[in-house]
Amino acid sequence: MRELKVVGLDVDGRRIICESDDSKELFTLRADDRLRAAVRGDKVASNQTQIDVEVQNVLRPKEIQSKIRAGASVEQVAAAAGMPIDRVERFAHPVLLERSRAAELATAAHPMLTDGPAVLTLLEAVSTALVSRGLDPDAINWDAWRNEDSRWTVQLAWKAGRSDNVAHFRFTPGAHGGTVTASDEAAYQLINPDVARPLRPVAPVAELDFEPPVAPAADTSPADETEAPAAPAPTRSRKARPAVPAWEDVLLGVRSSGTQR
Repeated sequence: MRELKVVGLDVDGRRIICESDDSKELFTLRADDRLRAAVRGDKVASNQTQIDVEVQNVLRPKEIQSKIRAGASVEQVAAAAGMPIDRVERFAHPVLLERSRAAELATAAHPMLTDGPAVLTLLEAVSTALVSRGLDPDAINWDAWRNEDSRWTVQLAWKAGRSDNVAHFRFTPGAHGGTVTASDEAAYQLINPDVARPLRPVAPVAELDFEPPVAPAADTSPADETEAPAAPAPTRSRKARPAVPAWEDVLLGVRSSGTQR
């Protein structure tokens, strides 16, 4: 076993430069948690194996929370670090609540338009736009994460038919709920008062070259002309019988015309 001595630090400050006594060969040693623990004289707990210690030292709790706050999921952090999901969840839970609260606050913020903040809140503007397009505003999902500049990005996700759609906003907390600014075209279309614009551009349908069907010509022969209905035949009435004079008129000599003989 060769013995090394420390001669300095690397330029990044994360590696220790060592040198051998015999050949003056240089070596670098990463300054990780295990090295610090060895320098302090810490020992591995009796109920933990060396592999467990190595896995748990891959990411510290603050590093886990930093990645979750930046938008990573529990599954993504666990897979990237080779850590158990339940361990990541233990430290990620408060940060997930923080992200959920930021998304909730953003829905009450007012979208920034060309002429200033809108009267409607982000939730009201988005719901109006989705309803006008025949979509369900209750079937949307909100999420938020903090960027490197400490500002919040808010994401809205929804389905339209079989397609998954997302829109992103920049959320700035402040008075009266704060403001949100569209970060992409989908977000701009959602908060634009012109709700008649489509959320996704549709290419125009190519015009097909075909001849319209020829309608059959109408037959204008005199036989088709509508004739006036014939007048109904007059109803035949019963023949009027001659008036028969009454018996008193015969005795008095009165004619049927009413004159006396």
